[in-house]
Amino acid sequence: MADRQRTPKAPRRPQVRLPPLRAYEGGLEPDGDYDALELAGLDLTGADGSGARFLDCALRGVVLDAARLTGARFLDCVLEGIRATGAQVADAVLRDTELREARLGGVQLHGAVLERVVVRGGKADFLNLHGARLTDVVFEDCVLVEPDLRGARLTRVAFPGCSIRGADLTGAALRDVDLRGARELAVDRGLESMRGAVITPEQLLDLAPAFAARAGVEVRGR
Repeated sequence: MADRQRTPKAPRRPQVRLPPLRAYEGGLEPDGDYDALELAGLDLTGADGSGARFLDCALRGVVLDAARLTGARFLDCVLEGIRATGAQVADAVLRDTELREARLGGVQLHGAVLERVVVRGGKADFLNLHGARLTDVVFEDCVLVEPDLRGARLTRVAFPGCSIRGADLTGAALRDVDLRGARELAVDRGLESMRGAVITPEQLLDLAPAFAARAGVEVRGR
């Protein structure tokens, strides 16, 4: 019983300290190296930065609609106010990175690795994290609409102030996942994979109909 009631381990947040940055106004190239650069207000719609490495960079107000960033690495970076619809970011690595006030739609992050990442504010619709690995990740004050976490591995992940709508946790593995701070929590699929998460009694009541349906229990008044 004591183990079941233990407090989940808190995620370790990134400590991003950017060096002086040089303005960058070019495009992206596959396998490109981008070090200590500030990309501000650029429209990189459809750009191909597959396999690129971003180290100590800031991306501010950048448009990444339909961009190809498969296998890209974001290390010690700040991504602020970016917009990405339909971007391909599969198998990417985000480490010691902050994502602030982003607007994401249908972004493909399946198979990605997120370590010491904070996602603060903004909204993500249909975020595909299928098979991704999230370690020490905080989703803070953001809206997640139908996030796909099938087969994902979440370790020390928290959701303070978040609205989570229609999540799919089918086959996910959770460890030290703290959902107690979420303002809204709705799991459409994969309730059986919530072992390893901590929720509040109020959240349990909200999820009760889904748990009952999963168990084949019919709930009705007299």
